[in-house]
Amino acid sequence: MTRSAAPDSPAADDAVLGSGEPLGSPTPAADAPPVAGAAEGSETTTGPTGTTESSPESSAATPEPVADPVPMSDNRKRAERTAPLFAELATLDKGDPRRERLREILVEEHLPLVRHFARRFSNRGEPFDDLLQVGTLGLIAAIDRFDPSRGVEFLSFAVPTITGEIKRHFRDQGWSVRVPRRLQELHLSLNAAVSELSQKNGHAPTPSELAEHLGIPRAEVLEGLAVANAYRSSSLDERLSGEEDSPTLAATLGEEDAALEGVEYRESLQPLLATIPPRERRILILRFFGNMTQSQIAADIGISQMHVSRLLSQTLAKLREGLLKD
Repeated sequence: MTRSAAPDSPAADDAVLGSGEPLGSPTPAADAPPVAGAAEGSETTTGPTGTTESSPESSAATPEPVADPVPMSDNRKRAERTAPLFAELATLDKGDPRRERLREILVEEHLPLVRHFARRFSNRGEPFDDLLQVGTLGLIAAIDRFDPSRGVEFLSFAVPTITGEIKRHFRDQGWSVRVPRRLQELHLSLNAAVSELSQKNGHAPTPSELAEHLGIPRAEVLEGLAVANAYRSSSLDERLSGEEDSPTLAATLGEEDAALEGVEYRESLQPLLATIPPRERRILILRFFGNMTQSQIAADIGISQMHVSRLLSQTLAKLREGLLKD
């Protein structure tokens, strides 16, 4: 019994490079041999593994085993088609107009590869078109940096470049709040595991199931799930529903209460006010609650304005010291 590779595992990327599985080919192979023994007049198409499949109309006829070799995969054919183009591209100067045309041809040839990886990562909260654009930039970078003289196939070089560009996009652009790279990568792994386990078990996985699947502690899973809140923030101008007259998120937020800020100070001052003499307490009340000037307070209490000023300064210093001490 064989175990399938995880979506982000190196084995999954290696499978893309094999000769037995065409990747994202837009059309069937033109030179695929017909299946021996198929019903006359029925159509045959090239299946995902490079073998031929009969149409539903011919399903009643059981084809006989064929001895013909399996046709080469689209990846192998593409490699043979583009090898001369890469060789020619390597000989051209950067200013040569033929170079730009060759790059365009090579990009078109390998776009199915980019589409494959964009689809593979599209269940992680980013639009497919954005991932396709990012992956295409990675493809162009791979084409520009590829050196055919090293004897390495282009796919072996391009796949890590394309997937690396897409993963970098998730790390750098997808996070509204900057979090450590370790947690970003854990978030991606958890997303892939949630998708895989949901399809396998028919329900959303629990943190314990995710921990067992990934081989990490449950606490680490909870940490990775928590950072998802930092991945994508909502705009305050975003409407609560798709309707045009729907209220915005900002409309649901409470207004700032200016009086609320003073509650804490008043509650803290209450026991301190009880410790000062009645005359000083009356001066404070007249000054800050009665909005009286020092001269008016002096006339009301029967002392000089200078004495009022001195008592105010001493009392306020005492209250300030008491607040800081608490």
